[in-house]
Amino acid sequence: MIMVYKRIRNLREDRDLTQAEVAKYLCVHQTTYSDYELGYLNIPVPVLDKLANLFETSVDYLVNRTDEQKPYPPPKKPKGESST
Repeated sequence: MIMVYKRIRNLREDRDLTQAEVAKYLCVHQTTYSDYELGYLNIPVPVLDKLANLFETSVDYLVNRTDEQKPYPPPKKPKGESST
């Protein structure tokens, strides 16, 4: 599971973001985000979703289920479904 946290840290550093900046985006304290990266706290699914959006990747990539960093395409709507 350590790979998860390493990927999140690497993605953050690749974008030249500080822990404080990511924590602000997630609406958590910087120490909480630091604990996520260090593996001291489990990362809640809603937080993983926000991280995937921020880093333009998939949750599967963050949790090491795939090595494909590119996010999934959005789901197609069935024919006849309105876009309201």
